[in-house]
Amino acid sequence: MRTNETKSLRSWRLVALLLAVLALVAVSCGNDDDSRGSQETITIAVNGWNGAAANSAVAAQLLESELGYDVARVDIDENAQWPAINIGDIDVSLEIWPSGHAQDIVDFIDNPDANIDNAGLLGPVGKIGWFIPTYMVDQYPELATWEGFANPELAGMFATAETGDLGQFLGGDPSFVQFDEAIINNLGLPLQVVYAGSEAAILAAVDSAYSRQDPILVYLWTPHSAFNNYDLTNVLLPEYTDACGEAAASAPEDVDCDYPADVLFKIISSDLAENAPDADAFLRAMNYTSADQIQMLAAIENDGQSVDAAAAAWIEDNESIWSAWLPS
Repeated sequence: MRTNETKSLRSWRLVALLLAVLALVAVSCGNDDDSRGSQETITIAVNGWNGAAANSAVAAQLLESELGYDVARVDIDENAQWPAINIGDIDVSLEIWPSGHAQDIVDFIDNPDANIDNAGLLGPVGKIGWFIPTYMVDQYPELATWEGFANPELAGMFATAETGDLGQFLGGDPSFVQFDEAIINNLGLPLQVVYAGSEAAILAAVDSAYSRQDPILVYLWTPHSAFNNYDLTNVLLPEYTDACGEAAASAPEDVDCDYPADVLFKIISSDLAENAPDADAFLRAMNYTSADQIQMLAAIENDGQSVDAAAAAWIEDNESIWSAWLPS
């Protein structure tokens, strides 16, 4: 009889132990659910240049593989993404060039009634500018600055069938941050803006001109892998001033100066911290260098890799960097 009592006591102890273990597992799982939040899908804006696409691919792959979220990537221009994030259609954009978004910052970040947070620096520092092949500056040193383009004969070397006697300034996608028409008009330069339509079209035009040693004047930016392939000179425009920057925000038609250096940052829905805390913490922590981004850009633009393949290769080689972005 004592033997049966002992067995029964041991059985009850075993049951109690199992119940305690199950309770701990349940608490642990509950904490995981709390940290992941109720939102299962994270929507990332993808703007129309390869750097933005690469950032989004890195974030998407890590959110999926390391944190268990589903991710949707949405192609959208850099202006339309602000209201989309504000109303919750998109959760995050990972590469904001502030020189073109002063009013958006006022309307959507500084405004207490809006729903967008500054999510911290991405890491790279960008610079939009006017670029020509260095072989043109070697032949015509005056073209190193905007004053050289005030000379109709020199500007005329950049003319195309589309621009007639005026030199062509080749812009990118019309949705990009750009003030080139205003700069040209306010400086009285005999140039006309023609939009290539995309980053890829700009690069194709540069490659074509470079192969023939022809004149070309283009809108481009750093960091960019193009500078690994071509010797390009940044044409000096009138120095950027705060007054000119204010004009860019309030009266863009009055801009008559160079683009400023852009410290790239991220924007995120204010609701994401509650709805998907792990994703929110990860995206705010995401930060790498210009060299990291250029590594992916070179793989995409020089080696012909897909954006996702370039991002996956970077992730494989840089766990020490991205592991620091994961929430503890």
